[in-house]
Formats: sequence, C-alpha cells, structure tokens
Amino acid sequence: MKARGPLFSLVLASLLVFSALSASLAQELGARKLSNHTPRFIATAKDLGPEAPSKQVTLRVWLQIHNTESLKQLTEQLYDPASKNYHSWLTHEQFNVQFAPTEQEVATVQKFLTENSLRVGAVGERNLYVSAQGSIADIQKAFHVQIHKYDLRGRTYRSNTADPAIVGPAGALVSWVGGLSDYSLEPHNMRPVNPSTGEPLPPVEVSLGPNGFFWSANCFRPPQLVNFSNEGALPKAVYYGNRYGADITNTALGSLAPCGYQPSEIQTAYTLNKLYGAGLDGAGQTIVIVDGYGSPTIQTDASFFSSFYGLPPLNLTMYAPLGPPASPSLNAATETTLDVEWAHSVAPGANIALVVAPTLGSDDLITSILYAVENDLGTVISNSYGAPESEWPGALLAAADEVLMLAAARGVSVNFSSGDSGDFSSVLGHTDVSYPASSPYATAIGGTSLALNADNTLKFQTGWGNNLTAISGLQNPDGTNTPLVPPLQLGFIGGAGGGTSSVYARPAFQHSVPAAWRMVPDVSYLADPSTGVEFLCTGSSCFGIDSSDLYVATVGGTSLACPMFSGMWAIAEQNAGGALGQAARLLYGLPYGAVDDIVPVVISAGSFPGASGVIYTSAGTIVETAPALAEPLQSYSSYPFFYSTLFNSNDSAWYVLTFGTDSSLQTKLGWDDVTGVGTPNGPQFVQAVAQSR
Repeated sequence: MKARGPLFSLVLASLLVFSALSASLAQELGARKLSNHTPRFIATAKDLGPEAPSKQVTLRVWLQIHNTESLKQLTEQLYDPASKNYHSWLTHEQFNVQFAPTEQEVATVQKFLTENSLRVGAVGERNLYVSAQGSIADIQKAFHVQIHKYDLRGRTYRSNTADPAIVGPAGALVSWVGGLSDYSLEPHNMRPVNPSTGEPLPPVEVSLGPNGFFWSANCFRPPQLVNFSNEGALPKAVYYGNRYGADITNTALGSLAPCGYQPSEIQTAYTLNKLYGAGLDGAGQTIVIVDGYGSPTIQTDASFFSSFYGLPPLNLTMYAPLGPPASPSLNAATETTLDVEWAHSVAPGANIALVVAPTLGSDDLITSILYAVENDLGTVISNSYGAPESEWPGALLAAADEVLMLAAARGVSVNFSSGDSGDFSSVLGHTDVSYPASSPYATAIGGTSLALNADNTLKFQTGWGNNLTAISGLQNPDGTNTPLVPPLQLGFIGGAGGGTSSVYARPAFQHSVPAAWRMVPDVSYLADPSTGVEFLCTGSSCFGIDSSDLYVATVGGTSLACPMFSGMWAIAEQNAGGALGQAARLLYGLPYGAVDDIVPVVISAGSFPGASGVIYTSAGTIVETAPALAEPLQSYSSYPFFYSTLFNSNDSAWYVLTFGTDSSLQTKLGWDDVTGVGTPNGPQFVQAVAQSR
C-alpha cells in the first residue's frame, strides 16, 4: 500500500476539527439533529474523501406529516372487512385536513433554505417536500455535516458522513433530507448469459424474423445421453439427464437456442385467454410504471412490439415530473422496455402511464411514486428495482414508508420486484432482503421458472434459483468435448429475492406465515432468465449497437414478474369494478385454487429429476451424482427435490444447469421465501379477488 504523506494527515486532521467544530456550533445554536440519516452502506464502503465543494446538488427536504399514528390506524381499518371504513379510500381533501403539512410549515422550511444560500424550488404534492439546489459547500454549512464520496462494490456514491442538523424552527418540521446521498437502486432484470464469458446472449435483428417469435419455447427436453472424450483418449465421460434448451445448431427463427417465450405463449400458459374471452383485459384501467432514466425509444419500440406480436394498440403516456432524465444506461433502457412491453402483454387493454425519474436515486424514485399517487395516474404502480434493506438509513425508510402508506390508504397497490440475488449472501456476505419490497405497505413480487408443454400449456413451475456446473470444455476439432475432471462448480448464478426483514415486524396480513418479522415475497410470476421472454428494443438503446434498427432478445428477473403481476392486478380491478388497494393485504386470504402453490418439482413417482455422470480417467472411475453436480448445496437434505439439466451453451461447452436451488431460500408447500403464496391462477384469481371487495 502506498504510504500517505504529511499533507494527507493535515487534511484529515482539518476535516476532523471542522466536523467537531460544526457539530459543536450546531449544538450551541440549538440545532435539531436528524437521527438515522446516515446511510448504512458507508460502513462497508471505501471512503474516497470529500466531495467537490462547488458541485451543485438538488435536495428534497421532506416535511413531517401530521397525526402519523392516526393515518396508520386508518390504513388498517381500510383493509379490515369488519370496519365501517373498509375500502373507503382516503380522499385528497381528507388527507389535506388531517395529515398534510401546512402552508406555514412549508414557508418555515423555505425560509431556512433561503437563509442558508440554497435556491428554493418546487413544493411537492400535499406540501410533503420542498426542493432546493445549492453547492456541496453551502449544503454542508446549512446542515452541519460533511459529504464524502464512497466506493461501494465498484460504484461511486456521495453520502453524508454523519447525521445532519438543522438550526431554528425548521428543524422540528423535517423528517428526511433527500439528496445528501445519491445512493442508487438497482433494476432487477437479468438477461441469459454465455457462461464462458458472462456476457448476455446476443440479440437478433427484428427485420430478419417472422411475425411471431424467435426463440424456442421448448426449454425442457426429455433425458439424453451425452458422451465426452479427449479426441478418443482419456479422460472420457458419459452424462445422462434432462436437456435444457434447443440445440445450438438450430438456425431457424422460431427455434433459436436456448429458449424464450413470446406473449401468446405466456397468455396460454397462464390461462389469460379465458379472461380475454370474457372481456377482461384491463380495459378502463391504467398501469403506472415508475422507472429511472427511461429509454429514448420506448414509445416506438413498445408500439412496434405490440403490433409485431399481435397485441391491441398500446396507449402509453409518459411523464417526467422531476425534469428530463440523464442519459439512460443500457440496463435502465432495458428495464423500461421490459416493464412497458410485458405489462401490456398481460393486460393488453389497459392504459400505461410511464413515470420517468431523472435517476435511480432512492429519493427520485420515491418522489415519482408520490407524483403518481397524488395525481391519480392509476391504482396499480409497478416498480422493478430495489436495494439491500441493510444499506438504507432508517429515516429514509420511514419517509418512503409514509409515501407507500399514503398510497395504500388511497387504494393504490404499489408493487416491487423482490430482487435477483436470492438471499443476497453472494453479494453482501450476509443474508438480506430488498427494500422497498420489504415494506409492509408494498407488495413484494418473487419469481419462478416456467416449463411449457408442446401446446404452450403449463408443464411445471418451480421457484427461480439456478446453480451452474461446467462439465466439459469447448468442442475439439473432431467434434468431441473433453470432460472436465473434476467438474467446475460455478455456483449460484441468480434467483428470486426473499427472506426475513430485519426492520419490520410481521404485518397483520401475514398472520398465516409462521414468523415474527415481515417476510418476502408475497406472490410471484415468471422471472428466470433461463426461461425468459422476448422483448424488442432499438439497438442503440438497449444493446449498445450503433443502429436505429429494432432487435429482439430474451430477458428475465423479478423485473419481469412485477409488471406481469401488475397487469394481472389491473385485470382484477377491472373485474371488481374499482380499486382494490394494496394487493398483499388480500393475497393471504384467497380461497383454494385462486393461486397456484409453487412446490418442488417432482417429475414422476420414484424418479429423480437430476443430471448425473461417470468419468473415466487413467486413475480410475469417478461417479458424479446429481446432488454433487447441483452443488453448492448446503446438503442434499436441504433440497430434497430440484430439477437439473444438461445444457450445451452457444459456444459449445457443456454444463449442468440446476433449477429450484435459490441460495438458502427454499420453494416448499404453502407460502415460501422464493414464490410467496404462489402465482395467480388466471380466472380463478380474478374472480376470488373481486369477491373480496
């Protein structure tokens, strides 16, 4: 490590002195310290030093709502069938009278900001926040805090190093200061990748394709015997097991390897056509989608997707209430495109309102949700992003929960994807859940893997969780593949997020779940990118291709499950004839048959759905059992059932790809921490939900 000289020591000492003097001065001036305002991620991030003093930053100073406990009690009554307030959703006027900050309180906060050289901007809906701009130097002085840059898992964020403080009467009015940190949330989408390179499988130009589909819908094939050798010499091996995906030699569009589903196949699998035949397709409803950055070509891409796959015309309205977004990343554009196209695929008659936040910053996204709720854009809001619960500051959780509680009281279901990293242990080194999915005022959407029959009806589902083991190298000149001795266990490569919240006690609606804390998820839909769906996007927007032509690729993640469920909820509200409110509060009381309980895969009695092999070497014979190839599993008894397959990747190497192995999370009978209560069962689900109104 490079030695740090006297200049660094002098700067560090000066900062410590300034921080101490600032805190002392704030105390002398009677400042109110804003507790739980320090992002917890800085405890494990690398401190890169002070942020540039001249850098301009936008803040949102959130005001405390009035009578918080009364609002909580009212929200519970709104979902209690025995209460006279059941489903009598809170109106704007009622909120203004009972809970909203006053004009005088707003003026007090504005005065504080102006007196501290900050430029005051817009006032938020229901007086809930005041926006302002200023330099880092002025912000540090105003809030008696230092702001540094941090490296967290290869990304740079700014953050306050300690809790801020406010001098004067404004201090008693503020609940959260957004913008001191620009900690960002992650979109929860995943594309299938080439295991050898880790790069997403390449897209296909749409102009080359038929009007219908591109990838094979046959993701799971009957067992097959595969022989490996070193061009006729040892080592040799023979593996036997179910096959995943079409042959890599397939070149005909409509049967490309490995696999991927188009809208009509998903509509058949989930019996949505029966709903459409009854006139239930989301007509008259609006699905709100909140995304960071957006996509510059979403309007044309999604409209073409709709016509290309034979869906009704798309009615998409776009909003940017916080100003134009920064240039989107490929992942952000992919997220936006996926959300719009697959909400429309499930509820093709519904309108879509796309609210684009300028960034994926937590404050920008929560503010965008508030805009959607308070401007009555729709009664279901789909959000495909999140971050580990343990990295959020407590005050931000409280402020965000107030927005989500307000949505629930207004009869709006705010849905969040549960994440794509299972229990987060492979990312963080400890287990965690994704927030905002873990909020008791949100509905958390987990994920499944999906197999279809030849007629596109549902063959089986299991909880999404994949492990990968390499069993051969690339193809030899004679067409053989040399087996790997021993097989190379690549481990967990993705799975639906879930588990136990460390913040929230078990909400009343999860009374049937044997736990003391809020459990994630509540419900699920298709998410596994290995059994993903097709989406269309301009090459330059989503794929990094310098082209304005349209391309198609496959995608998954709980970012797919969330807009799909939001589409289903819009259909349920159409059938019910009005807003049903937070979905999670109804899901646990539905009658048998309304949801498909996702249980471990059992192919047939007495058979084990796993791939196994025998390797012949000069030193002897090695038997590779299915549980061993499905490692890393804590033990075979931890996963009494799973489904593993032989997978020939697009570069000719062979793998064992395992399904139903989601980190420490397990799919099981009843509610589980991968799929929640299960997946909606088409007409039965819609009818059962309507009867609860």
